[in-house]
Amino acid sequence: QGLDAGRLAINVSALQLKQDGYAEQVSQTLRRHGLAPQRLEIELTESSLQHGEAVQMALHKLRALGVHLALDDFGTGFSSLSMLKFLPLTRLKIDRSFIRDLASDPNDMAIARTIAVMAATLGLAVTAEGVETDIQRNILLGLNVREAQGWLYHPAMSAEKFGELLAGR
Repeated sequence: QGLDAGRLAINVSALQLKQDGYAEQVSQTLRRHGLAPQRLEIELTESSLQHGEAVQMALHKLRALGVHLALDDFGTGFSSLSMLKFLPLTRLKIDRSFIRDLASDPNDMAIARTIAVMAATLGLAVTAEGVETDIQRNILLGLNVREAQGWLYHPAMSAEKFGELLAGR
């Protein structure tokens, strides 16, 4: 429809990443729809990283295309932190379970701060998930977390409503 939605993030499973030619399918789809690879961000979970070399190869191919890669729900899985230095990630997403009680739970604060600092040190962008209050937003801003998603900004909506929102900008 010619609307600018900014970055398009999609969740992808390990099964999809393990498919032969997955990166090539993504490349063809991007060309077919006229979307620059830099506008696409694929979100994967820590558990998908445990599916071996095929997944890692697909991630490297996607990144070579210019597609961004985000590790979703970061901190909730059991992946080794050493994997972060071998994967071509561009973003860590702080899981909402660490954001919910950010103002009252010192452990959640410590985890969110650690993820934010680690992401910055590794040259990765960081996004907080599940931000619902101004207090959470302000704490995150104090941690240099500049991107967030959650009901504070807008409730979930249908594609039709989202199109109307974009058209109204």
